[in-house]
Amino acid sequence: MELTAPAPPAPESPAPEPPAPRRARVPGWAVVGGVVALVIVGPLVALPASFIGQGEAFGQIARTLLPRALVNSLVLGAGVGVGTLVVGGGLAVLLSFYDFPGRRILDWALVLPLAMPAYVLVFVVLGQYGLANPLHSNLFGDGLHLPWIRGRGGAILVLTAVLYPYVYVLGRSAFLGQSRQALEAARGLGCSYGQAVRKVALPLARPALAGGASLAVMEALADFGTVDLLGVQALPSAIFRVWNGAFDQAAALQLATVLVGLALTMVAIERALRGRARYHQALGRGDAVVPRPLRGRRRWLAPLPGVALLAVVFVLPVVQLIAWSVETVVDGHVGDDLGSAARNTLLLGVVASVVAVATATVVAYGQRTRPSRAGRVAARLATVGYAVPGSVVAVAVYVPLVWVDRRLVDVADAWFDASIDLLITGTILGLIIAYVVRFHALAYFSIEARMTRISPNLDDAARALGADRARVLADVHLPLLGPGIVAAALLVLVEVMKELPATALLRPLGGDTLAVTVWEATKDSRFDTAALPALLIVAVGLVPVVLLVRLLRRDGWTSAADQL
Repeated sequence: MELTAPAPPAPESPAPEPPAPRRARVPGWAVVGGVVALVIVGPLVALPASFIGQGEAFGQIARTLLPRALVNSLVLGAGVGVGTLVVGGGLAVLLSFYDFPGRRILDWALVLPLAMPAYVLVFVVLGQYGLANPLHSNLFGDGLHLPWIRGRGGAILVLTAVLYPYVYVLGRSAFLGQSRQALEAARGLGCSYGQAVRKVALPLARPALAGGASLAVMEALADFGTVDLLGVQALPSAIFRVWNGAFDQAAALQLATVLVGLALTMVAIERALRGRARYHQALGRGDAVVPRPLRGRRRWLAPLPGVALLAVVFVLPVVQLIAWSVETVVDGHVGDDLGSAARNTLLLGVVASVVAVATATVVAYGQRTRPSRAGRVAARLATVGYAVPGSVVAVAVYVPLVWVDRRLVDVADAWFDASIDLLITGTILGLIIAYVVRFHALAYFSIEARMTRISPNLDDAARALGADRARVLADVHLPLLGPGIVAAALLVLVEVMKELPATALLRPLGGDTLAVTVWEATKDSRFDTAALPALLIVAVGLVPVVLLVRLLRRDGWTSAADQL
């Protein structure tokens, strides 16, 4: 038997290499959304860049204009912060923990002063009690002068009167989110009802109250019309003076950078405190607090502070504006440019709201198609403009617009041998860009909140049927986003109609708006010219306030507070 050696094993074939992983393709909508967000926030880069190579400009204003303006702004901010805490916080405590006649009406009526721009309230005060008053239909007396109103004290008083609802709404929401058991535990330890509110409820709501005060301080720091009409040299009016009077671009940009630093500090404080407020509310899982009925004289005295404040800040000024407007129309003193100002205001508001809604939709949909950290950062950066005063946005937008205009002029001359005028700077287009930078956040948050309610399953179903992302947006999202789009457009429209400093700095010749008309007429003591446009501004400003009131009556104070 012949033995054979076993055959050598066949060489093993190499295992096939795994296919190289395919790089995930970034959807075009995500790229476009990120680019749009960066373009919106891009002009604000001009602010810190103004210090490069031009530090001597800041050295001059730091010695002359900045100290007084900075001190005035800090005093205004501190005064408004304390004032709104006392007024708004006190009213929130009163209506949250005590029951008395008229409480249900005051509960929502105290939000109405948000519709009254501070510079319109100043116009009414100066027209009623100013040093010069050509109007005769003064409903509340004639000849009474308040010279102290022109100064920091008067500015703090006026701004507090129209900004306290920020603290009131957030404080009311925080108190309603607390547990009744916490107060009962304090009562069981020997505290009276008032002591329990002071020692338990107020500390738990402190972050929300401070957050509302931070919002009010931000608005006070950004205010231009009020401080200018009352003769207070704060940072916004200093920027306007340097830019529009001295034509010193570098100094205005550097002043604006200081103001942005203050505003962003308030944003950081407000966001931090708002987050802590939600945490404290989450602790209160017991039964809601039941307001305690007041007895005796206190039952009838309790509504007086709210009624008096509402009458002084909103009801009487509106009645006075109506009386002055009727007198102006009857006497034929309606300004010839009122129709033009109203038309310009409406045109700017409509165009800016359409553009802001479009950019907000693109950014929000880009984030939905491919969520990413970079996209979130870009989207949030694009909302920073709302925390920046209008005068700062105007100055920041002007610099890149001038650069683009000059490049267009050079291209037209070199390529086409043609001479063209400035296409963006000093035109309605420049104003629209400034409005979008300033108010993009209003549209974005409204549309983003609505888009998060749309189930991703609808996107997947539409994609499975062969629809591309553009068609998904057009056929699925836009119909469902309808209420959010309408709300966003209304919010932007109203804010554009009230916006003063950006419009005053960037408006083209003959492009006055209702806000500019009120400001210039009041500054020149032409109260008959300012009455009707001021009334129109207040009437339009009621739109978002009515929406807010409906929201808090339907969905509760927490939802209303989130809208702030």
